[in-house]
Amino acid sequence: MSPGRLLQYFEQISEGPDAVPRLRRFILDLAVRGKLVEQDPTDEPAAELLKRIETESARLVREGTLRSKESQPPVTADEIPFDVPKGWELVRLGKALDLINGRAFKPGEWSNSGLPIIRIQNLNDPEAPFNYCGFSVPDKFLVKTGDFLVSWSGTPGTSFGAHIWDRGPAVLNQHIFRAVLIGDAFLPSFLKLAINSRLLELIDQAHGGVGLQHITKPKLERLPLTLPPLAEQHRTMAKVDELMGLCDKLEAAQAKRERRRDRLVAATLHGLNNGDESAEPGPRPAFEESAHFYFNHLPGLTTRPEHIHQLRQTILNLALRGKLVPQDPKDEPAAELLERIEAEKARLANEEKSPRPKPMPPQNAEDLPYGVPTNWVWSRLAEVSLRIHYGFTASANPTLQDVRLLRITDIQDNKVSWASVPGCEIAGEQVDQYLLADGDILIARTGGTIGKSFLVKDVPVRAVFASYLIRVQGSRELFDRYLKLCLEAPMYWKQLEDGARGTGQPNVNGQTLGNMAIPLPPLAEQHRIVAKVDELMALCDGLGARLTTTATALRQLLEATLHEALEGDS
Repeated sequence: MSPGRLLQYFEQISEGPDAVPRLRRFILDLAVRGKLVEQDPTDEPAAELLKRIETESARLVREGTLRSKESQPPVTADEIPFDVPKGWELVRLGKALDLINGRAFKPGEWSNSGLPIIRIQNLNDPEAPFNYCGFSVPDKFLVKTGDFLVSWSGTPGTSFGAHIWDRGPAVLNQHIFRAVLIGDAFLPSFLKLAINSRLLELIDQAHGGVGLQHITKPKLERLPLTLPPLAEQHRTMAKVDELMGLCDKLEAAQAKRERRRDRLVAATLHGLNNGDESAEPGPRPAFEESAHFYFNHLPGLTTRPEHIHQLRQTILNLALRGKLVPQDPKDEPAAELLERIEAEKARLANEEKSPRPKPMPPQNAEDLPYGVPTNWVWSRLAEVSLRIHYGFTASANPTLQDVRLLRITDIQDNKVSWASVPGCEIAGEQVDQYLLADGDILIARTGGTIGKSFLVKDVPVRAVFASYLIRVQGSRELFDRYLKLCLEAPMYWKQLEDGARGTGQPNVNGQTLGNMAIPLPPLAEQHRIVAKVDELMALCDGLGARLTTTATALRQLLEATLHEALEGDS
């Protein structure tokens, strides 16, 4: 397949991950391989350009404006990973350029006026602020529009490379070379392209630390480049400009489609979340219309992972508003369920199996997040929990196996690999106080995972929980999986954010958790809600897998197509 044919139907595969940036790199790769435009046998061959380089170098050396360059070995075929067209030549960068390093400015020499100083960040980011040079410097450090610059220091992948300066008179800082082209063998725009096509090779040769790295001048001067006839360089860059314009249009079209899709997703989810605030059962036309539209167009609407995340949050939001499953008037009202929970807590307190609950002030209706159906009630986490308390303080010891110590780091994606959980030293009389049981919910109270929860089920070992976790022991009258949903929904995270405290590292305490408002439906409806959420979350899992599969397939198709185009005749 020719590159021309590729571009004719590229829009069909342009939805793939990074497709347009990949196409841009492909275009530049074609350009330096001589596959972007046809060769013209009447062009002056590049061998004549090499002669002009030699002649001009000798003249500049005689005049004293150029130091005599050390002899470099000719470029071998294995240094360029492709065959170059007839009429082209291979040349080392140092043969065609004279590299002049910038001035080493000291911090105290910066000024608020004068000529701007070009630093690495000014090459990478046009919006980066300048420092200024308020005194005269030798001409060799001065830069004007059109000068060719090569940065040789910085962060790999962002700083190295060639640039053509286009922002007026300036002074060059160290770590950047001003390159004087010798013999006019290279069109500057093609030379920039040729150097930047070898960036990975430059980075591989860099040395230094994890952050700032450098490439030495001798290594840079040995970089092998392809040298086409000058006329072909002009034709190539004209074609590059044309195709980059096409890429701009493809990118703009993609962005426009994504904006439209995002607006549609946002509007539909807003209709689901807020379209009808009625808490009463019965027909809700606006809500039903949004739900019907969204769930019938899921594949077309969910094209990115963030769409699926938004959908998951909407499902949880609807579940806790009583809008996910219908209410059944035959269900025992949640007010009676709450009375049974209170009776259970009082009984356990009398038996000294649980701390006596502290009285809590009544909730103000205006402070509640939203209205709930008539057979629901608003409660607090402490009111539906037997106990909320911190974990055991001990050092983890992998050699101990009798009692394990579950830590925040042992919980990943709502799962625990119990075999790798270390043990701890704990007195026998303390084990019962912290021993984990089915239905317990653990909440991270500090650090980057603050608020993340884990529902304990089927623990295969004796385990206690560490001090950076808070345990919520929900009432056995409550469906534990419904309570876990409450601790994943947007309403919970909003309350957590409002109640978290700590300047350096935010944290949440047991009192804050206990005061959190919890919408409490009848027990039978809790089970129906969880079942429906499971069904819809499985749908989200399927959508996520489809996105991954589609992205992989598009990436493979793109790479195969580009490879075929690269190997074909232009």
